[in-house]
Amino acid sequence: MATLKNRPRFSVSEPLSEPTAGQPGNPIVLSDASGARIELFVLSDDIIRVLVLPTGELRGPRTWSIAPGLEDVPLDGRDRRDTSGFGETVFSATSDAGRLVVETAQVRLTVALDGGFCSWAIARDGAWHDVMNDRKTQAYNFGWWDERVYHYVERQRGEMYVGLGERAGTLDRANQSYEMRNIDAMGYSARSTDPLYKHIPFYVTWQPQTSMGFGLFYDTLADCRFDMGRELDNYHGHYRHFVAEHGDLDYYFIASADTPLHAVRRFTWLTGRPALMPKWGLGYSGSTMSYTDAPDAQHRMGEFIERCREHDVLCDSFHLSSGYTSIGAKRYVFNWNHEKFPDIEGFVHGYLREGVKLCANIKPCLLQDHPAFDEAAKAGLLIESRDGEPAWVQFWDEVGAYLDFTNPATIDWWKARVKDSLLRYGIASTWNDNNEFEIWTPDAIAQGFGEPFPAHQAKVLQTQLMMRASRDAQREHAPRTRPFLVSRSGGVGMHRYVQTWSGDNYTSWETLRYNLKMGLGLAMSGVSNSGHDIGGFSGPAPEPELLLRWVAFGIFLPRFSIHSWNDDGTVNEPWMYPEATAQIAGLIKLRYRLIPYLYELLWQSHRSYEPVLRPLFAEFPNDPRCLADGDNMMLGSSLLVAPVVEQGQSEREVYLPDGARWASYWSGEVFEGGQSVTLPAPFEQPVMLLREGSVVPLNVAEQHFAQPADERAFIALPFEGAGTAQGGCVEDDGETEAWRDGVQGRWNVAIASDATTLRIAIDREGQMPFEQHDVQLSVPSSETRAAICTNGEVTSDEVVNGWRRLTLRLAHP
Repeated sequence: MATLKNRPRFSVSEPLSEPTAGQPGNPIVLSDASGARIELFVLSDDIIRVLVLPTGELRGPRTWSIAPGLEDVPLDGRDRRDTSGFGETVFSATSDAGRLVVETAQVRLTVALDGGFCSWAIARDGAWHDVMNDRKTQAYNFGWWDERVYHYVERQRGEMYVGLGERAGTLDRANQSYEMRNIDAMGYSARSTDPLYKHIPFYVTWQPQTSMGFGLFYDTLADCRFDMGRELDNYHGHYRHFVAEHGDLDYYFIASADTPLHAVRRFTWLTGRPALMPKWGLGYSGSTMSYTDAPDAQHRMGEFIERCREHDVLCDSFHLSSGYTSIGAKRYVFNWNHEKFPDIEGFVHGYLREGVKLCANIKPCLLQDHPAFDEAAKAGLLIESRDGEPAWVQFWDEVGAYLDFTNPATIDWWKARVKDSLLRYGIASTWNDNNEFEIWTPDAIAQGFGEPFPAHQAKVLQTQLMMRASRDAQREHAPRTRPFLVSRSGGVGMHRYVQTWSGDNYTSWETLRYNLKMGLGLAMSGVSNSGHDIGGFSGPAPEPELLLRWVAFGIFLPRFSIHSWNDDGTVNEPWMYPEATAQIAGLIKLRYRLIPYLYELLWQSHRSYEPVLRPLFAEFPNDPRCLADGDNMMLGSSLLVAPVVEQGQSEREVYLPDGARWASYWSGEVFEGGQSVTLPAPFEQPVMLLREGSVVPLNVAEQHFAQPADERAFIALPFEGAGTAQGGCVEDDGETEAWRDGVQGRWNVAIASDATTLRIAIDREGQMPFEQHDVQLSVPSSETRAAICTNGEVTSDEVVNGWRRLTLRLAHP
């Protein structure tokens, strides 16, 4: 075995002296006399994979993460050496006595044969730029220390690290350390609690001094830890590192020369296509544990609908908390409490008649006195100890055992119960909750699709397979309907299945501020369809001001749900405070006005792997002032959103990124970029600004509870000089899979400007779900150039609330 003194000396299996080219399925192999092995996979011009095997053999299981451009992986995982889905890549590989050099059009990897140390460079403007080096004093663990997996990298001063999923604290992870060990962190501090609910070992390194960066993804299911420069050891210089408890060091380097968004897109592509979920999933979703915990739960649920109608609160769905499954004070998944819900079908269809779909809570652990426990144990559906007994865990004030989703029989059992207990009544979707699989003992064994392994080594795999089984049940029940699912926990690839949220947050102004950063971290980790419990889940009830500000922030996120379990028994509801109800109802209507844009962003996420939310520096990497850790965010590339996150504020200072002009959504006032402005921020008018060159779709139809209406309009900020502002949105039925067969349309809007004229083209393509020939297009009232519609006529031109509203009558297509 190699020692620190006698580190591996690698040789290339096929010595290379001349440039060559190859397929991604043919790795370059470096081996040492001790049996150590490094395999290099050139997967594309911008992605190279490094697999380090201290004993020459794979130790970890198959991968469920890698799905390049695909919607899923095989149920039992993908062979780790499977390179299907990656196209042919031309590269050169040359070696001499001291090093191996691999080059693509974008990446150069140099491997020192003495020790296997890797150095990485990225091509830009005809030159190579060094961006990352392994730590020269012990980068990998070749059996020197223990059985864990290590990777040590030199740390450059000024680097930013963004990602790792929903971490607490600042968006930039530099000088911090984080643990990925999914846990039920109820009432967590959004500023400091670690670990949390998700396992996403990917982050982007950005080097502002050169405006270059790269993504690193460690393909592991094991509990792991990232130290981003918090640790300091005099013997090794400045470094950061990754440690995993089990498996292999299997990492992907993703070049991102000009924008950190490229690494995010490519990582999302690498790990699978985000699910296109139904449009109603963007509506307001009511939720509280209090209703279903009440002895008259069905009546309380009916009152929610009555209050929505009374206050004209738009609502598309309701998250049915686990109290519907109770026997006494405990929860039993798939059990209906008939005393609380005497008429299940009537209850569900009553909601459906009002246009509100139900998303039922389900949990993956059977308590020891669950009515189906003995049946499941006898059938071998539970995670078991080595002695064949259930692997007992603490779960919801009782002892129970987790279901084992690496057993195909368990998946079949789960799907059958999702269909029989929920979907057959008309329940529309599943809320996969408490699915962190907190298994700590090495004595618990997962069946592993015929290759058993200690369950604690891949807990997040159980989470992923649970949500997949729930999705498959929904697909089997209604094949032509898009599944909608929610999951609290998850890992790499969860975006292929579910919408998510940041878990059981604590009610405070601090949480509001740091939840914003958590959502950005998730989006920069490939998970865009997310949100937070609006108003806070755990702790005190939010005072009216905090609730209003949280709603005014939450309306911009893909998931918008007000959910709570307040210490004093109160319920976070839109009508919680009579003095604020009208303002909250108005904010929810603003949310519905924005849904065409949000739906377009989710479509771009599905089609092109674009993150929905993004930090300012990711959209404007060359503006130094955007590097600051602020409280603003970009919603797509077109809208800058600046929530109020401090108590007592009635206005908001906002830095406007350089290189563009910006228009206030509320006043139409136009500001030059590269400066800070202070804008009014009344409760009902959250600060948002439109970026120059953007066209944003809106729904301008008057909407009321249970009376959906849709009419498209657009707002735009044309270029001041010559240029073409562009935008549009996808249109379909919003619920079925007909879009896969081409039953889908699109609005495309282009405004070509010069010194005197705006030439407007609004085109419709494909199969539109509704006809509309008169379209409103609004530009700031300061925009006085003549307007011409190239495929129709301008029938009205008026100024309304600071915006110049043009009504265009389009020619028939």
